[in-house]
Amino acid sequence: MASVPPRIRGSKGRIKPVKKHGPDISMDETWAKLSRNIIEIQNHNAASLSYEENHRYAYNMVLYKHGDKLYKGSTQLVAENLDKLAKEHIIPMFPPGVTSDPIQRSQECELLLKALKKVWDDHTSSLSKLRDVLKYMDRVYTANAKVPLIWDAGLILFIKHIIRPPIEDHVISAILTLIQIERDGYTINRSSVKGCVDVFLQLMDNTSREEVPLYRRDVEPAVLKESEAFYKREGERLLETCDAPEYLRRVEARFQEEESRTHHILSTLTSLPLQRILEQHLVSAHLWTVISMPNSGLDAMIDADKIEDLALLYRLFTRVSAGLPCLRKSLRETVIRRGKEINEANAGLGGDGGESQEEEGAEPSAKAKGKAKARPPNAAAQTLALALKWVQDVLDLKDKFDRIWSKAFLGDRDLESGLNEAFETFINLNEKSPEYISLFIDDNLKKGLKGKSDTEVDIVLDKTITVFRFVTDKDVFERYYKGHLAKRLLLGRSVSDDAERGMLAKLKVECGYQFTQKLEGMFHDMKISADTMQAYRDYLAKNAIEQDIEISVTVMTSTFWPMSHSAASCTFPQQLIGASKSFERFYLSQHSGRRLTWQPSLGNADVRVKFKSKKHDLNVSTFALVILLLFEDILDDQFLTYEEITSATAIPEVELKRQLQSLACAKYKILKKHPPGREVHTTDSFSFNADFSAPLQKIKISTVASRVENTEERKETKDRIDEERRHQTEACIVRIMKDRKHMTHNDLVNEVTRQLASRFQPNPMAIKKRIEGLIEREYLERCEDRKSYNYLA
Repeated sequence: MASVPPRIRGSKGRIKPVKKHGPDISMDETWAKLSRNIIEIQNHNAASLSYEENHRYAYNMVLYKHGDKLYKGSTQLVAENLDKLAKEHIIPMFPPGVTSDPIQRSQECELLLKALKKVWDDHTSSLSKLRDVLKYMDRVYTANAKVPLIWDAGLILFIKHIIRPPIEDHVISAILTLIQIERDGYTINRSSVKGCVDVFLQLMDNTSREEVPLYRRDVEPAVLKESEAFYKREGERLLETCDAPEYLRRVEARFQEEESRTHHILSTLTSLPLQRILEQHLVSAHLWTVISMPNSGLDAMIDADKIEDLALLYRLFTRVSAGLPCLRKSLRETVIRRGKEINEANAGLGGDGGESQEEEGAEPSAKAKGKAKARPPNAAAQTLALALKWVQDVLDLKDKFDRIWSKAFLGDRDLESGLNEAFETFINLNEKSPEYISLFIDDNLKKGLKGKSDTEVDIVLDKTITVFRFVTDKDVFERYYKGHLAKRLLLGRSVSDDAERGMLAKLKVECGYQFTQKLEGMFHDMKISADTMQAYRDYLAKNAIEQDIEISVTVMTSTFWPMSHSAASCTFPQQLIGASKSFERFYLSQHSGRRLTWQPSLGNADVRVKFKSKKHDLNVSTFALVILLLFEDILDDQFLTYEEITSATAIPEVELKRQLQSLACAKYKILKKHPPGREVHTTDSFSFNADFSAPLQKIKISTVASRVENTEERKETKDRIDEERRHQTEACIVRIMKDRKHMTHNDLVNEVTRQLASRFQPNPMAIKKRIEGLIEREYLERCEDRKSYNYLA
C-alpha cells in the first residue's frame, strides 16, 4: 500500500517572487526630498529635519550610481544660496563714498565687513551640516570622480560667488580705509577687520601651483602698496615738522603701531614686509638727514647727554643695514672734530715751555723781603697747565663717549672700534701727546693722588693708560716717562711707591716686558742705593770717620737712566770734593771694574744760610749750592761777576743762567743781581743778599719742575728718538732675516712694520733705507731678481 506524505499544517504552499535589483522609489523623488531638506538647512531649519533620513537619501543616490546628480545638485544649491546671501546682505552695504568724515566712513566700512563676515559664518555653518549629510558621497563618489569634497567645493563656490568683483574690491577698499583711519589717529572696530582678514586667510587660491591664501594674493599686496605710499609721505612730513629726537620717537611709535596692527587686525605674515617698508621710508631714506640735523642731531644729543634719545637712535639705525655704518662714521667724525678742538685750544694758548720752578716752604700769604715784584704767571707753568688740561680734556671726552657707548649703544663692538679709531686719529694729530700724557702721569704721581684711596688711584691710572693706548709713538712716550720718573725718584717727589709700581705694571701689561725693563731697572737702582748708603754709614761709624758734610748718593746704572744731563760739568768746592772722594773709595772697594761719574745736575742739597735777621734752611740744587759756597768767604757788599762765577764753577752757560736766575730773580732773592732785572746776562754781577728774610725757617728754592720742552729741546729729543728708531729697525730686520734666511722685499717690510708697531709706526721708506745700510755692511745681500734678500751669516 503506498504511503502518502502528511500535509503540513498552516502552510499555504506559496512560492516567493524573485527579489528586484534597484531602489523601491525613483532617484528623482529621492533628490527632490533631499534638495528640499538642503534648502531648509540653508534657511536655518535643520532642527526639524532627520539627519538619518537625509543621510539615507544621499547614501541611496550614491549607492545606486546617482552620485553625479547628487554632487552637482548640491553644489548648485550652495551656489544659489551664496548669490542670494550676497544680494540680500553684502551688496546693500557697499559704502556710498560721499562723506569725508572719518567716523562716518569708518562706520560704513565696518557694516560692509560685518556683512561679509555674517555671510561667511552663515555659509560655513550650513556647509558644515551639509558635509555631515553627504559624508558617504565624500567618501565614495568624490575620490572616484576626482572632484573636491563638498566642503572644499563650498569654499571654491564662496570665492566664485562672493569674493568677486565688485564685492572683493569694496571689501579690500574698506579694509584699507579702516587701516588708514586708524593710522590717522582715530579708533576703529578692529574685530570687524580681523573677521574679514580671517576669511581671506582661510580661502585658498587653487589656480597656482602652490596653494596661497587669498589674503596673500589680494589683501596683503594692497595693504603694502598703500602703506608704502603713506609712509613715504609720512617720512617727509615728519622731517619738516619735527626735530631729530621727536622724529625718532614718532618713527618708533609707528613701528610699535604697525606691530600691534599686524597682530590684532592683519596677519603676522604681513609683519616682516610691513617692517621693511617702515625701515626703508622712515629710517633708511633719512639716515643722514636725521643724524646731521642742526641743533637736534647726533652732536646736539651728545652735547646735552640725551642718553635715551641716543639709545632710540641706535635702536632704529640698527634696524637697517646702512644704519650702523652711518652712525659709526658720524660718531667718528664728531669725536675727531671735538678732539681737534681740544688740540687747537691747546695749540692756540700754549707755547714751548721755558724754565719753570716750584718753590715750596712758604705760604702764599707770606711776605718776604727781597722778593721780586709781582710778575705775570710763569709762561712755562702756564704751558704745563695747558698740557695737563689737554690730557684731562681728552679723558673727559673719553668718559663721555664711554658712557654713551655703554648706556645708549649697548656696548656695540663695531661702534667701539670706530670710537677708538677716532680717538687714535686726533690724539696722534697732536705731536706732543706722548709728552703731555707723561706729564699728566707725572703730575698725578707727584701731587695729584694725595688723599685718594687705592681704588681712586687705580681709576686715574687706568684712564691714563686708556689714552696712552691710542698713542702710536710709544717709544716717544717711554723717553719722556723715563725722564719724569727719574726726577720723581731722585728728588723724592713721588707720593706713593705703590702707585708708581702700579703704573709700571699697567705699562708692562700694555706694552710688554721690554718696554718697562729699563724703568724697573731705575727702581732697582734706588733700592740698591739705599742699601749702599746704609753700608756706607756703617763703614764711617765703624772706622770713626767724621765728615763735615753728610751726603746721600744714588748710584744709577747708565743704561737704565736718561743721561741727557751727563754733559753738565761742574767744579766742586773743596768741602764737596772730600765727601765725594770718600764715597768713591768705599764704593769702588765694594765693586771692582766700575766707574762712577757724578751727575750734579740731578742732585740737591740742604744748606743753612745765615742772614742778618736769622738763619734759614734752604733746599737748593747741587749747582745752586756750588754757587752759594762762592759767597761764603767774601764780604756782604762784595761782588762776583758772571765771568768769575763761570770760571770758578765751570757750570755750562745755559745751566748757570738758570741757577743764577732762580737765586737772584725768582720768588726768593738769596742773591742780588746788578743791575736788577729778570734776565741774567754775561755782564751782570752778583752779591749776597744779607737783608733777606722770610717767615718760614725752611725754604725750597729752584726745584726744577716737570715742564713742556721748548723747541730746541724737542728737536734734540726727536733726533735721539730717530736714532734709536734706526737702531731698532735694523735690529728687527736682522732678527727676522736671521730666522727666515730669505724674504721678498714686501714681506720683509710688512713683518718689520708688524713687529715694531707696538713701539712706533715705521715708515716703509725708512725701512728700505735701513735695508740698504745693512746690505752695505754685508748683513744682507740682494738676490738676482732685485725683489728679495738673503741673510749673510
